[in-house]
Amino acid sequence: MTTPARPILANSCAQAATAEEARFRIDRPIGGRAALIVALDGASADVVERVAERPWGAARFFGTPDVERVTDELADADVVIMVATSDADGDAASALARACAARGIMLAGLVLGEQPDVAAAVSALRPYARNLMVTSDEDDVAAVLTALRA
Repeated sequence: MTTPARPILANSCAQAATAEEARFRIDRPIGGRAALIVALDGASADVVERVAERPWGAARFFGTPDVERVTDELADADVVIMVATSDADGDAASALARACAARGIMLAGLVLGEQPDVAAAVSALRPYARNLMVTSDEDDVAAVLTALRA
């Protein structure tokens, strides 16, 4: 007689079943990232300000694209996320992107608004952002930061 097969549960992959398997489990917390979140225009500054009120780890928020100030903070950053709307400052995006590239820091862009309205902002960020997301939901900014462990 054979032993009946146990069903695979959705969370069974996360549980070590034997002592041998338990040796390979990571038992310490995974640290967060040092993220810089930079608004590239007034409307995105309002969003960044609201998102900054939530509890975050080492994330730092900038309501203006002050290139010199943000560049000074890049030494400790793992990722820079530029948040923009249709009025994005393309020159600031370019300068920040070059500074990130020189330091090997990942740059992502989140453009808020309807696609026809933000085409110019997307075009300004596309050459520089490794990841570029267009959304009309400002909660997506917080979701991306959560996914990045900011």
